[in-house]
Amino acid sequence: MTIPVLALAKATPVVLPPWRLARSARGARAHLGGMSAEEAVARHYVRRGLQVAARRWRGSGGEIDLILRDGDDLVFVEVKAAQTLAVAASRLTRRQMDRICLSALDFLKGEPRGLLTAMRFDLATVDRQGVIDILPNAFGET
Repeated sequence: MTIPVLALAKATPVVLPPWRLARSARGARAHLGGMSAEEAVARHYVRRGLQVAARRWRGSGGEIDLILRDGDDLVFVEVKAAQTLAVAASRLTRRQMDRICLSALDFLKGEPRGLLTAMRFDLATVDRQGVIDILPNAFGET
């Protein structure tokens, strides 16, 4: 029995239109800027005595930017970066809060006290100058 051999097609280079290249570059800058903001916020918390438990932790609801330990308590942090602190804060939506809470429940499954673990949800905003503002317990009742 013979096995047919498929001819390999020559790879043709993909040429992206200029608008696509610009959008791709903006996306890369935004991604790197977001990672830089997360790192700055993590250092901010560590200087205040908290320990990083996880970065960019993914649960069933989506990603949690930072999870920190404050003694026996957990702090789930959403980091938002923008031109100004106000613009960054305005980018947190109710849907995002719900998704982060859902993922936090997944994280708690691995904790010794489970759902009895004391926790809070902070919003950390970073402006283009690198100024950090922390809004503790940002997911409280609205």
